[in-house]
Amino acid sequence: MNTEISNIDATTKDVFEFLAQRIRAARQTVFEVANRTLVDLYWQIGQVISIKVKEAGWGKGVVTQLAAYIATEITDAKGFSDKNLWRMKQFYELYSSDEKLSPAVRELSWTHNITIMSRCKTDEERLFYIDMCRRNHLTKRELERQIDAAQYERSLTSAKLSPAVREMTVPDIKDTYVLEFLGLPESHSESELQKALVANMKQFILELGNDFIFMAEEFRLQVGCQDFYVDLLFFHRGIGAMVAFELKVGKFKPEYLGQLDFYLEALDRDVKKPHENPSIGILLCHDKDDEVVEYALPRSLSPTLVAQYQLQLPDKKLFENKLKEI
Repeated sequence: MNTEISNIDATTKDVFEFLAQRIRAARQTVFEVANRTLVDLYWQIGQVISIKVKEAGWGKGVVTQLAAYIATEITDAKGFSDKNLWRMKQFYELYSSDEKLSPAVRELSWTHNITIMSRCKTDEERLFYIDMCRRNHLTKRELERQIDAAQYERSLTSAKLSPAVREMTVPDIKDTYVLEFLGLPESHSESELQKALVANMKQFILELGNDFIFMAEEFRLQVGCQDFYVDLLFFHRGIGAMVAFELKVGKFKPEYLGQLDFYLEALDRDVKKPHENPSIGILLCHDKDDEVVEYALPRSLSPTLVAQYQLQLPDKKLFENKLKEI
């Protein structure tokens, strides 16, 4: 620590921190205003080029001349190559008629917008990733990872839920979680899986969904004279309930549900606050037989679900085909 600030009294330190927070907030505001101004500029340029292509027959040659003119007249201007100018035209034409998307894209950086434009096929998919970027403040790399992991396609497939969960509104629940960022080998222990998830908690929460808040690992439950431990415990703001994760590195077995039901009962009796909803359990297995899950869940009275994790990025075509079947 800097010796000049190491012996500041608490009251003065509070004032310093207040001013530091104001500086951070102002810098963020400046960044947001600058970004919106830049994206608005690209929108206007794209609009003009789009109109001129339709009405005045502008083609590649004219747009190339425009790029050269900008480079000559504004020597420090960057990002106005003929390739980027065509992207601005595409940007305007893609979103100009959509009342939902046209204001939303102005909140993202140009780099994020290009990534979404080039990799998403439908308005629904584009809106999904635009909202994800806005809610989670994703970096470009994190956005690309979410697209690679088929987050949109997986969000549309139904998780295997118990009857108690089906009656609830449960957002952000998927039946497959992609955990390639853990760097684990195919052969690993439950302890190794748990430690890797805790060590990579930010990425894990991005995979789970924005409303998940991590509470504890090995959360202790005391029932009678015995101690029991929940592998990972979260709170979900949208549901208003605790979410207990039980980790299994093998294939799903029906008896695993009994253990998880026990944990949920203990959480609801001894930990849950009066205003919170009943706790939810997620049994996260490395593999599962969907028919076995279907047989096991109807007998479970607790709000539980069975999900599968995989350690490699998925083949998006498989999810696309599954969506077509649905």
